[in-house]
Amino acid sequence: MSGRESVAVEVFAKEGERGMKNYFRALTIAGSDSGGGAGIQADLKTFSALGCYGMSVITALTAQNTVTVTAIHPVPPEFIAQQMDAVLTDIGTDVVKIGMLHSPEVIRTVARCLQRYDCSAIVLDPVMVTRSGDKLLQDDAVQALKEYLFPMATVITPNLAEASVLLDRVVRERSQMADACRDLAALGCDRVFLKGGALIESTSVDLLYDRLRGEILELESPRIDTPNSHGTGCTTSSAIAACLARGITLPDAVREAKKYIDGALQGGAEVKIGAGHGPVHHFHNWWSV
Repeated sequence: MSGRESVAVEVFAKEGERGMKNYFRALTIAGSDSGGGAGIQADLKTFSALGCYGMSVITALTAQNTVTVTAIHPVPPEFIAQQMDAVLTDIGTDVVKIGMLHSPEVIRTVARCLQRYDCSAIVLDPVMVTRSGDKLLQDDAVQALKEYLFPMATVITPNLAEASVLLDRVVRERSQMADACRDLAALGCDRVFLKGGALIESTSVDLLYDRLRGEILELESPRIDTPNSHGTGCTTSSAIAACLARGITLPDAVREAKKYIDGALQGGAEVKIGAGHGPVHHFHNWWSV
């Protein structure tokens, strides 16, 4: 066994029943990205890169590439429930990451299943629009998100555009982020990780707000100049989920996720793939281009 393989075994395994090893398990409930850069595909790549066994419940199929989304095919709520039942009755999970949920019916279905299986570690990424401006969420689904899933989530991870929709006001300046975090937490989830990647500044700033502790953790790093940023939000949220699955505390999980996404942006910065916004390099810690 090589040194790399030995490290991988230690990272991916934990003590299980009867002396057997178990994987750290992470389940993503999200839409599929046919271009491979965001959604289910980004989540599974991130889980693998960070030492978790990834599973998926697909909520919608999208026809998309690096330029645009050309079509969305919703998955019926009853089949979403069947996917969740199949995974959670057999394999189980240590964490759930939630991404694209396009309708109130889907949101209510997912919430009922999470309650049935007592899923307690939940990272909710309220995906609403793509970087190219394509809408991914029905208007009446926003209220359903707040009502059914925000109170269940361990942390919500909106970007500035999503925060603006949720709060019904524009959030686009660094000076607005702390107040936005507090107001987002008031919607039902005590912990908010507000992603500031869209800020027009020389640095990238994210905030973690914990309403129970009254604390704000500010994470800042140099901005990486690259057109390949497709899937950045999905990847960051999945990285947080992967760290939580491995037993890392939320503040440390967001720190690790920040390091990971910075490395993924840097690792894929000089790659040309597609005509629009290419993906980040999810496996930058394992191989380089």
